[in-house]
Amino acid sequence: MKNYIYNLLLLFGILSYSQQDSQYTQYMYNTINVNPAYAGTRETFNIFVLHRNQWVGLDGAPVTNTASVNTNVGDSRFGVGVSFVNDNIGPTQENGISADIAYIIPLNGEYKLSFGIKGTANLYSLDANKLSIYQQNDPEFQSLNGKLSPNFGTGVYFYSDKFYVGASVPNFNKTKYYNADEVSINTKSVNYYLLSGYVFDFSQSVKFKPSFLAKIDEGAPLQLDVNANFMFNDKFVIGGSYRLESAVSLLAGFQFSNSWFLGYGYDLETTKLSNYNSGSHEIFLRYEFFKNTKISTPRFF
Repeated sequence: MKNYIYNLLLLFGILSYSQQDSQYTQYMYNTINVNPAYAGTRETFNIFVLHRNQWVGLDGAPVTNTASVNTNVGDSRFGVGVSFVNDNIGPTQENGISADIAYIIPLNGEYKLSFGIKGTANLYSLDANKLSIYQQNDPEFQSLNGKLSPNFGTGVYFYSDKFYVGASVPNFNKTKYYNADEVSINTKSVNYYLLSGYVFDFSQSVKFKPSFLAKIDEGAPLQLDVNANFMFNDKFVIGGSYRLESAVSLLAGFQFSNSWFLGYGYDLETTKLSNYNSGSHEIFLRYEFFKNTKISTPRFF
């Protein structure tokens, strides 16, 4: 129990400074969760599921499950999407369901610009029974069951078949969760995202895509992920990632067919936290139904 309490306190100390929204190493495949303007930009019916087990071996560490669907709407310029995120961190659980609408503007034969809005409903719970509390009546450590909080966000996404850059604020409202005694249990701040990537054709069989994701969280240091991925024969992907002053990652993926893609990521902490866990695992599966038979070039993002 002492180890659990120690690890939990350590975990919450880290989370209070570093992580508000769910964290993804393979954000380049899961862009819709951070930028609503991504909806429909692949011009396919896209189904995506992801499981992330963070800081394995640390009691109460984050576990995230994500599922999303997005598609373009017929021959119109609209894209729509729905996503679900389940976050479990120590004694807390947060479930969020979001709806995204994007409007895509063709600029010329190569580039397009998309504007998106996101509406989200979050359900937050705290199970105080998972804590060892010295004063059982302390109002700061009472259970909080099913606190619903709405939010909204927006984003912009500029892209072609080989390049993308996007900026977004998925949630504009700074949210505080209160228990029955009106004591603030948790505060979710506003996060700002900037991401970009480019695909270089080294040869007919080898492609290289560097990318980055910058995340600014009010009251926390800048989070910066820098990635480098190689794709061979439009099938096999391997690469690495560096999260500023936090972790290094190994990424791999395989395109089983035109529709199915499986990806895996492993994070190794570079901070003192590495003494208390054996890394983080992230796995995802993507299925795409191609409605537009004119699409012949596989998209790398």
